[in-house]
Amino acid sequence: MELNANRPDFAGMREKIEAVRKEIGNLIVGQEATLDLLMAALVTQGHVLIEGVPGVAKTLAAKALARAVSGRFSRIQFTPDLMPADVTGTSVFNQKKAEFEFMPGPVFGNLVLIDEINRSPAKTQSALFEAMEEKQVTADGHTYPLEPPFIVFATQNPIEQEGTYRLPEAQLDRFLFKINMGYPPIEEETDILKRYAGDTVADKLQAIRPVITIDELNAFHAALLAVRVEEHLFRYIANIIQETRIHNALYLGASPRAGLAVLHAAKAWAAMDGRDFITPDDIRFMAFPALRHRLLLTAEKEMEEMSTDDVITEIFNRIEVPR
Repeated sequence: MELNANRPDFAGMREKIEAVRKEIGNLIVGQEATLDLLMAALVTQGHVLIEGVPGVAKTLAAKALARAVSGRFSRIQFTPDLMPADVTGTSVFNQKKAEFEFMPGPVFGNLVLIDEINRSPAKTQSALFEAMEEKQVTADGHTYPLEPPFIVFATQNPIEQEGTYRLPEAQLDRFLFKINMGYPPIEEETDILKRYAGDTVADKLQAIRPVITIDELNAFHAALLAVRVEEHLFRYIANIIQETRIHNALYLGASPRAGLAVLHAAKAWAAMDGRDFITPDDIRFMAFPALRHRLLLTAEKEMEEMSTDDVITEIFNRIEVPR
């Protein structure tokens, strides 16, 4: 009985998530799966790579979610001439004190939006890489910790490749999710036209009110430790990861970090649903966004226009679902 009394209030988490959905729903039409994954990343405090053609609301979705959280939000537009100091900050000489003072850059935020992340060269990417992985910034020989939560939402365009730099696999592996945003169906397209026929996106964005505090977000993250995972589900995730390493369509399989990403994401999905246990369905749903960017297809399968999602589907068809 004492254990049950100390259980986290997952019902309360679910209510907060529903409140966020309601706020963002006034701005974003459709894209329910994308918004659900973004909120799961919030709870897990994992980074997200959002890929889609221009105009499908990649940046808008991230901005809307950031406004629903009462934390520090910053936005960085990545360009080929962006320097590491433009991201992390720089030291400035204080004449009164006769010493240098570190001026934090825009990466010092709780939710950081990186627009067109693949447009900056390796030197700038490496500065962001330390922040994403170590939750800290090193400048002039000093290390500055980033206040939790620190979550990066990064966007990129899959079509236009001129003037871009491919993200290295090591950096892709630091993203909890990769979300593919496509064009809306005709019903949602019609709703978009109606909703913004006499109103602006900026007005609706400003109308979004914060419904989750930073303290609540950190508490939600800590509560995930209480989500139960049965032994056979640990084995199920391990089997999925092992299959990616022997699949003949893949040149590179998933790492142990990928398995942990699936596990933590499944726990967040269960908690958001008000449950303190995960199911095989939670794992199957979260495996696609957690794995698709961590797998590399062979050259032959790329020529056949196979996708990593196709491979993940094949793997699920091979593995028996635990009961």
